[in-house]
Amino acid sequence: MSRLMSIASPGSASPAPGFETPLAMLMECHRRVEDQCATLHRLVPHLEAHGSDQAAAEAARAVVRYFDLAAPNHHADEEDDLFPALLESMAGSDAVCLREMVDSLERDHLTLERQWLALRAVLQQVIDGAQVRLEPVAVTAFSAHYAAHIAREEGELLPMAERLLSAQALEDIGRSMRRRRGEKN
Repeated sequence: MSRLMSIASPGSASPAPGFETPLAMLMECHRRVEDQCATLHRLVPHLEAHGSDQAAAEAARAVVRYFDLAAPNHHADEEDDLFPALLESMAGSDAVCLREMVDSLERDHLTLERQWLALRAVLQQVIDGAQVRLEPVAVTAFSAHYAAHIAREEGELLPMAERLLSAQALEDIGRSMRRRRGEKN
């Protein structure tokens, strides 16, 4: 096994859920976030032992690609489609609890984006071959924040969405997710 394989996450053998099951797709995105965070954790000791070698650069490039492209789409899927659909499903009801949850999750997205930008700057230096240190505290803070965020979404938000959203609302969310990624409906 190459050093790259020991740093980067292995690919998934099973097919990922599609746009026709948007809630399952959101959960699959969470698994990918967790994989990328695990890669960041493995990259910390690798950089200390081997510096910014080719394996480190490839792993950093994969993490950057994920958090630059897929993570923003995932956040938009939630903020632009899922959260409004949930709030709409509760129209006429007292949705204070849901509004507070949605606001909190949106604040999390902003915090995670700020944390990501700091990590990204270091990863770009790794990609460029600079000998830098990836701070374990920063990686742990980012990963822990994402883990707590994912736990809240999967423990509270997504089960609520499954109960409250109609088949049509889920179809609309899936269609929007597909368009966001540049795929035809």
